[in-house]
Amino acid sequence: MKNKVITGFFWKFGEQISSQLVSFVLSIILARLLAPKDYGVIALVQIFISIAQVFVTNGFGNALIQKKDADETDFSTIFYLSELMSVIVYAVLFIASPWISAFYDNPELTLVLRVFALQLPLSAFNGIQQAYVSKHLMFKKVFISTTIAAIMSGIVGVVMAYFGFGVWALVWQALSSTIFVSLTLAVQVKWHPQLKFSWKAGKPLVSFGWKLLVASLLGQFFNQLRSLILGKFYTTTDLAYYNRGQKFPDLITNNIDGTVSTVLFPTLSNINDDLVKVKLAIRKSIKTSTFVIMPLLFGLAATSRPIILLLLTDKWSAAIPFMQILCFSDVFDTVSNTNMQAIQAIGRSDIMLKLEFVKKPLYLVLLIIGINIDVYAVAWTMVVYNVVAVFINMAPNRKLLGYNIKEQLSDMIPALLNSLIMYLVVDFLGNTLSTSLILTLVIQIFVGVAIYVGFALIFKMEGLKNVLEVLKKD
Repeated sequence: MKNKVITGFFWKFGEQISSQLVSFVLSIILARLLAPKDYGVIALVQIFISIAQVFVTNGFGNALIQKKDADETDFSTIFYLSELMSVIVYAVLFIASPWISAFYDNPELTLVLRVFALQLPLSAFNGIQQAYVSKHLMFKKVFISTTIAAIMSGIVGVVMAYFGFGVWALVWQALSSTIFVSLTLAVQVKWHPQLKFSWKAGKPLVSFGWKLLVASLLGQFFNQLRSLILGKFYTTTDLAYYNRGQKFPDLITNNIDGTVSTVLFPTLSNINDDLVKVKLAIRKSIKTSTFVIMPLLFGLAATSRPIILLLLTDKWSAAIPFMQILCFSDVFDTVSNTNMQAIQAIGRSDIMLKLEFVKKPLYLVLLIIGINIDVYAVAWTMVVYNVVAVFINMAPNRKLLGYNIKEQLSDMIPALLNSLIMYLVVDFLGNTLSTSLILTLVIQIFVGVAIYVGFALIFKMEGLKNVLEVLKKD
């Protein structure tokens, strides 16, 4: 176990980053071709799709990963249950779309939502595929499928945007991405649904999975509630700026935290009968992931102005403050995520659900406060919420694993302090340099890397040691 989690983390991250970079470059092209209003419409639709997908992709797939001896009957049973759920949820969205359109006073939403929601049955199939490859740590196959899907769907989106299809370019880019991922995985992975169904086999999986589903549903609902309220009380353009500002920190957190989840959960599930090993694994994961992700987010916040102006042009300049604020918001996500993966891996989905009931009332109160101030206050409330949430997510592992909050703070504070020092210097440079945007960005990056790595070497940070061990090994 010494390097298993960290090696897997970097292996998955190395695979995933290439496909994400393809998607990111294509999204820059689309942002230049399309208007913020088009993204605002998609952002409204995505609220309901994201919530609906929880019913289809969350909970039951993780139950398959958590069960050590899951067989073909288990996978096929959960597949049919997921597909049935996806059809029901699609029907609900299809019927509700006119009311959703009327709520936002936007007739265009009805057809867009009905077409976009066709993702759901495809996602149900892909969700079980993802559970299979994650359980067997077949991350190279995910890399191939996501890279092909990113390129092909990106071409679809760019061509449609170029020929003036507007919001439909984004709709068909998303739909084609799900199709290409499912098709390429179907070719590579030997698992396919069989004519097998057993309620006896499915019952314990459902018993474990429904708690995760409800916890995920609560989390996703409240995450999307922010966008839903922004779209209602402010303009779709405001929502587009908020979401575009969020895309940049998401590029980091989706790759790193997504990788942590993908690698850590199945790995911990395989050793969940040895809690000492679980604790050692998540301690090493926190030290290493915070060492990588914190400087990236603080650095991104400090360089947000030249990045957005260079990549997206002046028409997206209003997204700069959102990008900065939401970078700060995501800083502790990797710590929260690692704690949650440990709780889930040892089979305590009930605790996952209880944590959501503790956190979400606070989320709602903060959101109400923010919405009554202005759109920027809404973003700042996310920072406050995530700081409090990380302590709530840490708490159960004191009893479950003997990993208390003091120990966790000591594991992440070196990376946090180093990142803060680096941020202050880089932000100062960005505010004082009078050079071109490109030169300013280059100087900021060079100085930021030098400061962070320099302090890491001086103070012999364990996160750096872990990274170098894996690089030498690979």
